[in-house]
Amino acid sequence: MSETTTGTDARPAPEAPDASGGPGASGAYQAHFRVWRGDAAGGDLADFRVEVHEGEVVLDIVHRLQATQAPDLAVRWNCKAGKCGSCSAEINGRPRLLCMTRMSVFRPDETVTITPLRAFPVVRDLVTDVSFNYAKAREVPSFVPPEGLGPGEYRMAQEDVGRSQEFRKCIECFLCQDTCHVVRDFEENKAAFAGPRFLMRIAELDMHPLDAAAEAGLDRKRAAQEEHGLGYCNITKCCTEVCPESIRITDNALIPLKERAVDRKYDPLVWLGNKIRRRTG
Repeated sequence: MSETTTGTDARPAPEAPDASGGPGASGAYQAHFRVWRGDAAGGDLADFRVEVHEGEVVLDIVHRLQATQAPDLAVRWNCKAGKCGSCSAEINGRPRLLCMTRMSVFRPDETVTITPLRAFPVVRDLVTDVSFNYAKAREVPSFVPPEGLGPGEYRMAQEDVGRSQEFRKCIECFLCQDTCHVVRDFEENKAAFAGPRFLMRIAELDMHPLDAAAEAGLDRKRAAQEEHGLGYCNITKCCTEVCPESIRITDNALIPLKERAVDRKYDPLVWLGNKIRRRTG
């Protein structure tokens, strides 16, 4: 499928751009947008001239585009407040939230290109199939409550609460999953690699002082390495750079998890204990 639509908003701008191409006295101007149109079978970029007003975000422009020129344009969104993670896309090649990307970061004469998340299959236009991420989420064993403690009886140091709370800010926009080159560039890796969002989840549970996974026979560090592909991550920090919640995914989750996994795997006492268990088993 290849579709190219070129048009101009039928409503006149409140104030025409000045001779330099910048906004007029009212702050409104006509911007050049290129938006990917298509589906799983294929597609292409379509060109549009769209009116932009002061203080708007890219999602505002997409909505105006739907209202005036492309009513069939598919885009996923919900809260428009940067908390639901629905409106993930790539803007000028960088994974971003449409609702949190202000038009003021672009020059009035700059072309703004919007494309779907590259790491996931296209459904239509800017909507992608992110079910890969939900499948990976189901593979991570949940929190194991400590035996003998009921609801309301948990006690944690504030420092431990703060560490986990950073990771709990995740809105599951999957921008980190999209920008991770292990997922983005190598389709064959997806079966063995959970991606930064879910390795962060494992790290959160592994450092949780009340998680009783070990007592239940679950070694989260071993699972991270052998079942969820922790070794594929080479800590380029690209996931951290695109996180809209400014979670330090690499420094505070992935690197510490790698260190604990390596310590566990190569600890001579653990190695000796495993040898003894195998011989007596």
